[in-house]
Amino acid sequence: MPRAALLSLLRAHAARSLDAHESEMTAAILGFVETEERCAERSLSAGHLTGSAWIVDLPRRKTLLTHHRKLDKWLQLGGHADGELDLLAVALREAREESGLASVTPVMTEIFDVDRHLIGARGNEPAHWHYDLRFLFEADADEPFVITKESKALAWIELDRVASLNAEESLLRMVRKSSE
Repeated sequence: MPRAALLSLLRAHAARSLDAHESEMTAAILGFVETEERCAERSLSAGHLTGSAWIVDLPRRKTLLTHHRKLDKWLQLGGHADGELDLLAVALREAREESGLASVTPVMTEIFDVDRHLIGARGNEPAHWHYDLRFLFEADADEPFVITKESKALAWIELDRVASLNAEESLLRMVRKSSE
């Protein structure tokens, strides 16, 4: 995907009715992608793009979350773009790699949600920003999944129980959007 197509996707998301916080993050991500040619490269120490998959079951009552090994918290699946500007493809790849689910399919090609969050310094890696584009996917909750080395656990969580595992607004916003 050319950078112009990614910018178009971000501008379309910015034009949607977003809450003030998501609107600010969308503007920050848009500015980052407009000014930083290497925006998708993990080697960019100031920050880089990531792609995430908000996976819901077909009746949209549950979401698949991972207990992230490094961050030690429950999150949606996703990962680094590693130079790829097609963030939907990144999110789909990460969803399949981190869950083993073959039934994961995009609900739409538009951005579902965005988040900009600071990742703390770790080892030789300095603190940096993740500019996360999230996409909505569906999967069969009865299909067996595989827990990879990146996760402590994977689980289908009822949407109304997500806050008991992780009450960060970033996840709660996606829960709310799931029932819209």
